[in-house]
Amino acid sequence: MKFTLAGALCAAAVALPLAAVAPANAAGVDELPKAVQDELYNKDHLDSQQPLAESAYRDFVAKHPPPWTIGYASSYAGNTWRANVMERLQNTIIPKWKKLGLIKDVVITQSNLNDSAQIQQMRQLVDRGVDAIVVCCSNPTALNQTVKYAHDRGVPVFSGIGYLTSPYSVNSSANFVVGGELLGEWMANEIHGKGNVLIVEGIPGASASDSQNQGVLRALKKYPDIKVVGSVAGMWTDQVAQSEIQKWLATNPGQLDGVIIQSASELGAVRALMQSGRPMPPITIGGERGALCYWRKNPKFISGAIQAWPPGDDFEMSWNIMMRTLEGQGPKVASILTKPFSINYDELTKVIDDKCSIDDAGWFTVGVEKWAGKAWLDQFFLRPADPEAYDPAKHPKT
Repeated sequence: MKFTLAGALCAAAVALPLAAVAPANAAGVDELPKAVQDELYNKDHLDSQQPLAESAYRDFVAKHPPPWTIGYASSYAGNTWRANVMERLQNTIIPKWKKLGLIKDVVITQSNLNDSAQIQQMRQLVDRGVDAIVVCCSNPTALNQTVKYAHDRGVPVFSGIGYLTSPYSVNSSANFVVGGELLGEWMANEIHGKGNVLIVEGIPGASASDSQNQGVLRALKKYPDIKVVGSVAGMWTDQVAQSEIQKWLATNPGQLDGVIIQSASELGAVRALMQSGRPMPPITIGGERGALCYWRKNPKFISGAIQAWPPGDDFEMSWNIMMRTLEGQGPKVASILTKPFSINYDELTKVIDDKCSIDDAGWFTVGVEKWAGKAWLDQFFLRPADPEAYDPAKHPKT
């Protein structure tokens, strides 16, 4: 099930007070259905830097007809989330779109969190003639000049799972401030509004990480009896999170009542707490199967899991937005958002069996249609159509 922000959070009836707050009403946003505006484009529940202007690609025409060559300028490959993205891209997305005759090739680069390297790689992709570029989870400002370089040469850039502040990018993700608020509200409910909480961020400086952290802190601010006793960077990587949490535990022997952590690091948190010998406090869990398995084997551990970015589904959402744009469907707004996804224990038992392994590094797949399917994305385009049914012969301008 997906959350509605005025509805319940997992099994606990926790709601965020949105009714009295006006939506953003930016150009482009005001063309979206009112329910979408109220739920996901609300000023008080958005990162202040989230791009909300009309999309620069409302009237875009691809410089070449299909089949198109796509660049994927990945910024990192060192965690389970990125591995799952790569698996979906190579084993599902590329074969599917090649079979449809709309993709010729996908050129993949890796910058290992080096902005300068990613900038160089993106420029090289443009110069070698790609038709579009997808980036993921990148620094929100560092790539802006390169995005403009690509735009000026007819190459749109799509920022998946986080935003770029360039007016020439098309951004897509869940609303991460909302996701962070849900994590914070969920934790407050789990510990009955009182206790000591450790926060484990993702990669500080990446918009997806910072937006979630904004939401978490905003939610916890409403609970004066909850104290944030520490904050570390898990780098969205289990091994890093485990090490950082272990170091923090070693120097902070006091009571710990909960850990709010961004995926993909929750399995590292589970391991660190298991090895510490301390009682296991509630930990926010996203979609890592190993952490979900711990919950499967310990039903009273937590009440629910909140998935802010199922990797394969989130990347496929960005990919489908890219294909629609190349086909001339015209995105209305610079940021296309969706909603976090939650499961309770009964739902967990249907997707994770009791023979699971806590060491499983895979991810629970929501399914792209549940995450941001065709009907959902239709709302964000001026000329919506099934992107898989595109016939170049009927669109001679491309």
